[in-house]
Amino acid sequence: MAANGALARRVVEAGRACSLTTAVLEEWSELGTPRQVEYLAGHLEAERASREASKRATLLRRCALPAPKTFDGYDWAAVSWPEGLGREDLTSLGFLERREDLVLMGDVGTGKTHMASALCMLACERRLEARFFTASSLVMRLRRARDEGRLDREAALIGRARLLVIDELGFLPLDPDGARLLFQVFADAYERQSVVITTNLEFSRWGAVFGDDQMAAAVIDRIVHHGRLVQFRGESYRVRNALMQEG
Repeated sequence: MAANGALARRVVEAGRACSLTTAVLEEWSELGTPRQVEYLAGHLEAERASREASKRATLLRRCALPAPKTFDGYDWAAVSWPEGLGREDLTSLGFLERREDLVLMGDVGTGKTHMASALCMLACERRLEARFFTASSLVMRLRRARDEGRLDREAALIGRARLLVIDELGFLPLDPDGARLLFQVFADAYERQSVVITTNLEFSRWGAVFGDDQMAAAVIDRIVHHGRLVQFRGESYRVRNALMQEG
């Protein structure tokens, strides 16, 4: 007795995800008994689940999150949304499909880095490559790569990510060399990747970060063209929940 159509489709869909040819899978589905095809479908589906789990683990390791976060229990109270972007659109990662950038700007301790980290986790769960850097660590990484003669290779690796997070922009000033290296990352990412930046500085103060008003203006111009500004206001979560409190 031949397997039914739904069972045969399970074999084909799972097998294709495991890089087996459609013709071979369809032949197996047609020639096997329902019991045999059921076993084959279960085996291929288990193989597919294993490969997907391995892929997610690899992506998460490569992302290099300093403290992995999720949106479970996230406090959205400090978030002020721009027109056309809301919580559901953010967590659906629709902005990645549109190659849009996000600037998470506002007070210290209000959830900017947590949001950026959780977005990386979501991307990795959906088997999309994400990379997470602080601005200072990214500059150090690029500088070391250049000194070792592999800057182009490092830039290409960074450029593969669908989501690139640059955390804490403006926490530490950049020297001219570091500013140029970071500018090149923004230039390379323009209309190719989604960049998420966290910062506590308004755009008008970015010139001091880059040490050059024109360079800062060029970065801002690229970001705002396909970007959204998400603002954060409120008391620091860490201060509210600190063990050390004034009497």
